[in-house]
Amino acid sequence: MRVFAIAEHRFGELNSISFELLHLANSIKGSGTSEAVIIGRDVAGFARELVRHADKVWVISDESLENYNPDLYIDVLLQLFRIETPDIVLIGHTSQGCELAPYLAVKLGGSVATDVVGVNVSNDAVTVSRYIFQGKLMVDLKITKLPCVLTIRQGVFKEGPEVNGEVINTDIKPSRSPARSFVKFIKPEVGEVDISQADVIVAVGRGIGDASNIKLAEELAQILGGVVAGSRPVIDSGWLPKDRQVGISGKTVKPKLYLALGISGAFQHVIGMKDSDLIIAVNKDPEAPIFGVAHYGIASDLFEIVPLLIKKLKEIRG
Repeated sequence: MRVFAIAEHRFGELNSISFELLHLANSIKGSGTSEAVIIGRDVAGFARELVRHADKVWVISDESLENYNPDLYIDVLLQLFRIETPDIVLIGHTSQGCELAPYLAVKLGGSVATDVVGVNVSNDAVTVSRYIFQGKLMVDLKITKLPCVLTIRQGVFKEGPEVNGEVINTDIKPSRSPARSFVKFIKPEVGEVDISQADVIVAVGRGIGDASNIKLAEELAQILGGVVAGSRPVIDSGWLPKDRQVGISGKTVKPKLYLALGISGAFQHVIGMKDSDLIIAVNKDPEAPIFGVAHYGIASDLFEIVPLLIKKLKEIRG
């Protein structure tokens, strides 16, 4: 399989999803190739970063490509793909990717699947896994019409090998003027942390009781070198900002340690954290669903356990 990953960048930084796409590409390419495409202006530095994880990196550079424009991106991608035929095209499930993927799939005469969390390649088809009904069910979709364009959920494919391939500078330029033009970028409200990149997460649920009690979780997170996140009830109550939400309607995380405090473990939440390396749960209810995915569980009041844990950690650290 020739698997292409469309890198995403903004304000001089690559989105981490670009590397996750290549990790996936390397895992499904078989005897084929993993190939990144980087589009923009002066993107040689990005190409050097990407080539550590790809067999090939195709560079499409032009002043008119400084800012993302779907019309121009489709134009240059089609020029590339007329020469270098893809079997699978991977795009991040971001606001940019969700606009670009169906547009590209139609132009390629192929198939599209969105918010994908698993991909399996066989001789005759590509099978993708995605959640439906707000995360209540996972379905496998068998795609037989290639090429296929897939948007990939962020935070699922965070690990992969280094490849150290080659960078190929193309002479591809936009062949037409876009129907839309870039005016300005309005930055959204920026959160303090990106929980999808954290190695340690202390997550709080309804059992935390009140916003004033979150300081207890913050103290524990600080000692552990982690960040605080929350389940949907905590976010809906306004106790933590939206960008701290874990779950099907929030972010997917895969930290080394996920400490769940007072979280019942609704399916919608579990979907977003079940692949964490180590899950420890504290909940008063011994029948709470969270214990079904936790590696270690404590059926007790978090307001008794967390202060003891903080005290012990402080003693260990001197």
